[in-house]
Amino acid sequence: MTKPRIAVVGGGITGLATAFYLQKELKAKAIDAELILYEASERLGGRIQTDYEEGFVIEQGPDSFLARKKSMSQLAEEVGLADDLVSNRSGSFILNKDKLYPMPEGAVMGIPTQWMPFVKTGLFSLKGKSRAAFDLVLPRTMSDDEDQSLGYFFRRRLGNEVVDHLIEPLLSGIYAGDIDRLSLKATFPHFQQMEAKYRSLIMGMKSSMAKKQTSESSAKQSKNKGMFLTFKRGLQSFVDAIETHLEMCKVEKNKPLKEIEKEGEQYRLSFQDGTSDVVDHLVLTTPHQHTYELFKQHSFMDPLGAIPATSVATVALAYPKDAVKKDIEGTGFVVSKKSNYTITACTWTHKKWVHSAPEDYALLRAYVGRAGDDSIVNKSDEEILQKVREDLDHIMDIEGEPTFYKIKRWQESMPQYQVGHVDMMTYVFSKFKEHYPKIILTGASYNGIGLPDCISQGKSAAEDIIAGL
Repeated sequence: MTKPRIAVVGGGITGLATAFYLQKELKAKAIDAELILYEASERLGGRIQTDYEEGFVIEQGPDSFLARKKSMSQLAEEVGLADDLVSNRSGSFILNKDKLYPMPEGAVMGIPTQWMPFVKTGLFSLKGKSRAAFDLVLPRTMSDDEDQSLGYFFRRRLGNEVVDHLIEPLLSGIYAGDIDRLSLKATFPHFQQMEAKYRSLIMGMKSSMAKKQTSESSAKQSKNKGMFLTFKRGLQSFVDAIETHLEMCKVEKNKPLKEIEKEGEQYRLSFQDGTSDVVDHLVLTTPHQHTYELFKQHSFMDPLGAIPATSVATVALAYPKDAVKKDIEGTGFVVSKKSNYTITACTWTHKKWVHSAPEDYALLRAYVGRAGDDSIVNKSDEEILQKVREDLDHIMDIEGEPTFYKIKRWQESMPQYQVGHVDMMTYVFSKFKEHYPKIILTGASYNGIGLPDCISQGKSAAEDIIAGL
């Protein structure tokens, strides 16, 4: 009996996690199999990309992950990087019109858990604050299995003002999306569960925060410690560590996949360089646009081709610290969509992550591009830089030219989980499995775009493959 051949296509974080856990399970179960990872580009990591220049650690894609989602911390421990994990400093703002407002203390994803900071903030009018308080008495707004947009859900519970000034810039920033189109069920199902259990989001969030504080009472947390983690040497160090640990897995870079053909119970992979491979099991972690192109002859894949995606760009700028005349204590801000700015957010990276810049320098990272308005991403570097510098100078009064800048475009990189996404994916996966029982589709396009979500999906795919051997 020939040993099975298993391929993973896509060397982003999902593909890397899949390959790592496949290798781990093959070893643990003493299964003799061939394992290969194919990546279209010359490097692994996907949207994780860290630049190192003159003492700066500059993330071109994501800069961190949520500490409460444990899958990434666990994988970091398995590849020997647990001691390199660092927490962010906290202290963020909301830019509404032309003023920066501190994030109200106790606001979790925009939901108030403490009354006094919420009452005192100038971010909302008295009318807006009063409307938000109605959440305490309003009945439940949805049934158990219903889906609706984030915007519709939160507007019904907390009112337009709190949504537009606080929740929208916070939540849409995660997905570069329109919260009035994004699916609650696909993005933040725990809010739906919270309403079902507590009826009131405010009461539910207060209860969950109280439980969290009780569980953490034995380990006192610094008030300035945030909820995100990264690595001292940047996220690229995590990618490199995983790659180093893939000693059983053959890694092939510069191998764009062109076609997949079924040959009996196997699959032939044809690559753009003219080569091919025949495998028994396959995990596709490619973006939904590419996956759709591979299987668009099947009508059941049409929903995949219909998933919209937003283009975004990150703009990193380094300045001498004394060039920033309006130095604000904090780690950055998000921008209300109703404000007249091009940028959607800015991180004061040197304050959020102390390892990211030399002591006498400020490292700022701005974001441009949002759902329905991402044309800025296709402008020239000079045009993007001018718009970003105008916005930052207006807010922070920055003097002189940046020491250097880096612009990274991510074309159609942010899949939009619109209302109905979960049911649509259930249908596509069910039909796909009927036709291709030994191929698994997984990754950021389907069930979570955060780094820990992608790792969890990769691990689950590996377990499914092993179960089918």
